[in-house]
Amino acid sequence: MAHDHHHGHHHHDHDHLPQGAGDAPAYRRVLWIALVVNALMFVLELATGLRSGSVSLLADAIDFFGDAANYAISLAVLSLGVAWRARAAMLKAASMLLFGALVLARAVWAATQGGAPEAVTMGIVGALALAANLGVAWLLYAWREGDANMRSVWLCTRNDAIGNVAVMLAALGVFGTGTAWPDLAVAAVMAALALSAGASVLRQARHELARA
Repeated sequence: MAHDHHHGHHHHDHDHLPQGAGDAPAYRRVLWIALVVNALMFVLELATGLRSGSVSLLADAIDFFGDAANYAISLAVLSLGVAWRARAAMLKAASMLLFGALVLARAVWAATQGGAPEAVTMGIVGALALAANLGVAWLLYAWREGDANMRSVWLCTRNDAIGNVAVMLAALGVFGTGTAWPDLAVAAVMAALALSAGASVLRQARHELARA
């Protein structure tokens, strides 16, 4: 009987945590590091995005903000059951969808205003952001196959790194053409990425909530 109970308990743990995540304190520590890094990058990119007039930097900034919120939510629900974690993932998905819509709106607005952003600022901050995201992605890599929450954290970070490379390419484009179009194009692509990632996390979370 005792053996059966133990087996059930073990299975229950396995359902909640991905392979090798018996060391939850390690995951928690990684999330805290990620939270701080993302919050700092949000402030930096928001300021430089507004100052340089770059929509793709602003897109990236809101992305960092969304991630910082993600890590905060993930930390809050880490020890809770599957249902709560799935609800948290749905909240995150909603924030990603909102972010995508906001950036698209801002890009349309910027397109009507004219004037090119500062390419050098975009390039430097984009490179900094890439370094920050690669560091976080490297830390999170071990947990990429977890539940909707862990998966959304990993997906966000991966998308961010792709976004940072795109911002740097946009900076080159702005520098070369002297127009805002490369910046706006990248902002639109990043918005689309956020919308598709949000939809995918929402689907998985709803599935997990239905099963919980």
